[in-house]
Amino acid sequence: MFEGIQAAPQDPILGLTEAFRKDPAPWKINLSIGVYKDGDGNTPVLHSVKQAEERILRQESSKDYLSIHGSAAYGKAVQSFLFGPDHEILKSKRAETAHTPGGTGALRVAGDFLRKLFPHARIWLSDPTWPNHPGVFRAAGLEIHTYPYYDSEAKGLQFRQMIECLRTIPAGDAVLFHASCHNPTGIDPTLEQWAEIADVAAKQRFLPLFDYAYQGLGDGIEEDSAGLLHFCRPGRELLVASSFSKNFGLYNERVGALTLVATDEANVQSAFSHIKTCIRANYSNPPAHGGAIVTTVLNDPKLRAEWEVELRVMRDRINGMRRLFVETLKANGAKGDFSFLTRQRGMFSYSGLTKEQVLRLREKYGVYLVDSGRINVAGMTEANMDALCNAIATVLK
Repeated sequence: MFEGIQAAPQDPILGLTEAFRKDPAPWKINLSIGVYKDGDGNTPVLHSVKQAEERILRQESSKDYLSIHGSAAYGKAVQSFLFGPDHEILKSKRAETAHTPGGTGALRVAGDFLRKLFPHARIWLSDPTWPNHPGVFRAAGLEIHTYPYYDSEAKGLQFRQMIECLRTIPAGDAVLFHASCHNPTGIDPTLEQWAEIADVAAKQRFLPLFDYAYQGLGDGIEEDSAGLLHFCRPGRELLVASSFSKNFGLYNERVGALTLVATDEANVQSAFSHIKTCIRANYSNPPAHGGAIVTTVLNDPKLRAEWEVELRVMRDRINGMRRLFVETLKANGAKGDFSFLTRQRGMFSYSGLTKEQVLRLREKYGVYLVDSGRINVAGMTEANMDALCNAIATVLK
């Protein structure tokens, strides 16, 4: 049966990481996959995380299965983190949360849920979006459409075109928004623009689905939720796929969550029962360790305070690298104005480099970027900055 099968194309991001590992060049630089690096080029384990793990291992007495949706304590911690501890959604008990294997797992469960209950629903993605979004939702059987987002000439948001498209989306469809630190562009709507988008969503009555992978890495924990909270009006429904890979550094623990918000407590219980059937037919129940880490840190005031300091250090380093990148490009005589990069947020930046320029950077200088020109700013260091910017400046000539 397996003879003659053609190999599947490599993943556009993870495939680059494999190519980078095989590259013998000592000066190579990997700015493709979205993994945070410290000033020494390492992906650290946070001290708050290590303390939580030590406590968990001392107290652990069983390796029994979790429930289908994970632990209640984890779900409660996630909701408080997303919406704030005193939000109306929590007081009204109209949200339920499932612990999923990473944010990607949350997106797939959301896709299965939509396909199961609303077989004619389409999902709308920003143009561009994370390259794995179409694959996840297509595998779930959903029809995919796009709405305008990035203005390549202005290096900004195509807001008016975006709004006009959203006004045509009917009730019963789902629209995916990046809650903050848009991947791949790094461009987010302003608070005023988020408010207008939320008004359109309420009027059209399509279902907002938020991909929230970078909370705290843009402007701050609460600041990054401001756009999402515009949609969290009494009686409104939404889905949130969130992740702790980046802000806790728990990449290989695969700690994510899918939070369903319904109009009231009775409706959320009915709808969430179908989330659980989708999970049961997929991975049955989630892994425990990563979720226990997050729950321990978020529920312990001392550990949380330490984690917030570590998160701020990561955020400040990313923003510092973004500024240094622009300054060093200018110092190396790079053709063009790259100041727009300082207006972007999060781990990624849309550089404006063409696919041909990206390939030249990879083949001649060992600089690995995604073909779209997306750069992982978190992979830059002071040590590799000059070589990186000199290579880009040369390619631009």
